[in-house]
Amino acid sequence: MTLSLSLTDVSPLQFAVTRNPNPRSDADREEILANPGFGQYFTDHMVQIHWSERGGWHRAAVEPYGKIALDPAAAALHYGQEIFEGLKAYRHADGSVWTFRPDKNAERFQRSARRLALPELPTGLFIESLKQLVALDGAWVPAADETCLYLRPFMFAAEAFLGVRAAKKVYYFVIASPAGAYFKGGVKPVKIWLSTEYGRAGFGGTGAAKTGGNYAASLLPQQEAYAEGCDQVLFLDSVENTYLEELGGMNIVLVTKDGTLITPDSPSILEGVTRDSLLELAEARGHTVERRQISIDEWRDRAASGDIVEAFACGTAAVVTPIAQLKSRGFSIGDPDAPAGALTMSLRKELTDIQYGRVEDRFGWLTRLDA
Repeated sequence: MTLSLSLTDVSPLQFAVTRNPNPRSDADREEILANPGFGQYFTDHMVQIHWSERGGWHRAAVEPYGKIALDPAAAALHYGQEIFEGLKAYRHADGSVWTFRPDKNAERFQRSARRLALPELPTGLFIESLKQLVALDGAWVPAADETCLYLRPFMFAAEAFLGVRAAKKVYYFVIASPAGAYFKGGVKPVKIWLSTEYGRAGFGGTGAAKTGGNYAASLLPQQEAYAEGCDQVLFLDSVENTYLEELGGMNIVLVTKDGTLITPDSPSILEGVTRDSLLELAEARGHTVERRQISIDEWRDRAASGDIVEAFACGTAAVVTPIAQLKSRGFSIGDPDAPAGALTMSLRKELTDIQYGRVEDRFGWLTRLDA
């Protein structure tokens, strides 16, 4: 079976579809969807598209989920030439399946590819790859409140060679994993740890790209955060070690008592689709939004004076995580028992209501995947 794809930004492609001969039974799938956790189970199929310097994008396929055959000399294994994305498919009350601002994820995927010297996947092909997977695995999208099907597109250098240059052969995949509610029992404020000894990304480096090396660099300081009784780690800039950057996997936003939202502006942080959407919602309500450098001293002083009254982290997985306290070796900001901020939770509710189709999508952010 083949499904034709005609796009204005790519040559016509056909997705060859091979159904999994041994899919999960309905009973097994429903048992998993009742308690999926996050990233523990995967659907029956995956998307694969190849790229080569001579042939461009080709061999588009939906095939059974399974192991990837890879040469031990594949460039991604030796030089880290890889990128990925993360977005969700939501089940609406009428049973339809939607995703949120996939064009923005596609654009970020292109920026990441450019920085890692990988080919840029056209936006239309990126979105179509999601639709192709949901066409076969739509039954894996859970219907319970705050649940979703997490979609993970990724791309890596597959050419087998040990020279240090951009690979001429690349694989693109999409896999999917059902995800339960991130916060069981409701959203709870967290404590975060300020890392002053480690950096997430260097000036002029890959911080603005969604690439595995950035996350690998955050794992050791994340362990330090756990040891200090914290849930996440916050990084400062790599030049002056003074200005807020982002958490290990989320952006950060501060809220002042007059309702202004302040978020770090830096060339070495990952632009967050969730963060930008929350800020757009705030601006639509009339709130002032500032995207600029924020020093750790500014946060500490303005929190102590009562001028900064809320802080939250945001990203695809958790959407919004209220921050109760920042801890460091020499000082702390906030109260570990502080409740979630009112504006923080109001923005979270508005965003998730749009994503799950509970309110009108007046911004045109949703894309249907099962039609």
